[in-house]
Formats: sequence, structure tokens, C-alpha cells
Amino acid sequence: MQQIASDAPFPGDLPAVAAYGLQVVRGSHTVLRHLGFTIPRGCVVGLLGPSGCGKTTLLRSVVGVQQPTAGHVQVLGYAAGAPQLRTRVGYVTQAPSVYADLTVLENLRYFAAALGMRGWRREDAVVRVVKEVDLASYADKLVARLSGGQYSRVSLAVALLNKPDLLVMDEPTVGLDPMVRRELWQVFQRLVREGTTLLVSSHVMDEADRCDRLLLMRDGRLLADAGRATLLEHTGCADVEEAFLHLVRAASEAEARARQGAAAQPPSLALPTLLDQAPAPEAERAFFAVDSLS
Repeated sequence: MQQIASDAPFPGDLPAVAAYGLQVVRGSHTVLRHLGFTIPRGCVVGLLGPSGCGKTTLLRSVVGVQQPTAGHVQVLGYAAGAPQLRTRVGYVTQAPSVYADLTVLENLRYFAAALGMRGWRREDAVVRVVKEVDLASYADKLVARLSGGQYSRVSLAVALLNKPDLLVMDEPTVGLDPMVRRELWQVFQRLVREGTTLLVSSHVMDEADRCDRLLLMRDGRLLADAGRATLLEHTGCADVEEAFLHLVRAASEAEARARQGAAAQPPSLALPTLLDQAPAPEAERAFFAVDSLS
């Protein structure tokens, strides 16, 4: 496979994210198992799966803070973590990344300065993100006194300071009530309409309805990579949670057969993803398929 140097960007019409043979091993534990997928620009992709399946490690690999054991990830035309991406990728971690003892404005000004913004440029960015995430009423409040939903909005505002082309969010709605979750998703969908690509992880399957495309994970593997309608059609299920469980059962059965030596490969739907994307080498294409788990 031809490698692309970190200082040689992809053409602009290629995906926002492309992962090829991505593997992460920690000690004796394989966290990510040879993942391959692409994410087109200008859409929202949901990374769904149970806690502990490797979602956070995958997101960390995309933003470049997790070094792969094997394989590689390209983001907006550069190797994940390249200096050129510092102002183009926003990352909202699952744990709060803002200072509780500062006000909303103090946090935003601090992080804007850390991004190299000064003077009017910094103030313009702060005013813009406060408006974008609807924090004007709380701008002078200490973050420690905010509700969970408001706290999440501050973290999101920080990630939006540089108008990122790609926004990566690790369970941004976890623990929030349904109304706040709906409001945050309205913000996310507006960002997509404005051209931002979103990669959002969640273990809440009903959030799949809000995504253009789904990556379903289990035990460090991708069980599916497709749009919601395609996922339901080809599993014969009524909702995403049922479809996920269907794929888990199929994968478990394939694993059992492999252990018994009855079959070398699991059954596969072998269906390409719905969204058009640049072709990858055959071995690296992301298919909607049950994985071997071997």
C-alpha cells in the first residue's frame, strides 16, 4: 500500500477521515482490531457501541493523541495529529476540559489565547461561539455553577473557537436530560449544514436517528458501517438497537464456528456503505459486514 506523507495533503474531494488497518494494542489487550473506514465531508457520523468497546480510543486515534500500533489514519488530507490540523480539528472529550473556577468568558478567552488568537480576533471568536451555543445568559457565571447541559455547551464552545472543519465529540450528551440532548443535537445539525463534519460517539442507540451514517462497534471491531435505513433493511430489524444485537449474535455465532473449525469466515452482508466516497484498496474498504472476531 502506498503511504502518503504527513505534509502531502489529499485532494479536497477525498474524505474528512480515512482509516486503514488501524490497530491499537495496550500490553496484551488489543483495543482496536484492524479498522478500516472513511468519513465523507459535511455529514454527521455516529460511532455507536457499548462502553469499553474502543470508541474513545478510536476518537483519540482520529485526533492524533493515540499512536496506532499498526495502520494509519488520514484527517483532512494529513496524517492524524499533524501540525496543520491544529486549527482545523475540534475535540470535545468525555471528561470536562474547561476550568470550573473560571467564568464562561474567562475560559473561552484563555483557550482562544492558547490557540494563538489575540486582540479583536480573540474577542470576535469568543462572541461568536457564545452565540452559537446559546451561552449569552451564562457568560459571566463560574463554570462550577452551571448545569450539566450548560457545562457541555462550554466545552463545545471551546472546540468551536477555530471554526473547525472536523469536530470530534466523545459522548457529548451522556448524562443529560432528553430536552438538553435535543437542544445540543440542534446545534450539531446546524454545524453540519454550515459545512462542518461531525464524528460523535455514543452508547445511546436512539441517537442513531440523528446521524447520516453509523459506525457500530463491539470489542474493538466494526460490526457495521452504513446509513440507518440500510442497516435496518439488511438486518430486517425495526430499530438500531435491535440491529446491533442482531449483528452481535451473528458475530458470536461466527466466532463459535471458527473455534470449532466449521467455517473459516463468518457470514457477511458485503454491502458497501451508502455514502459515496473515494475508493480505497480492496483490503482497506469499509464494508457493512459482520466481522470474523477471530
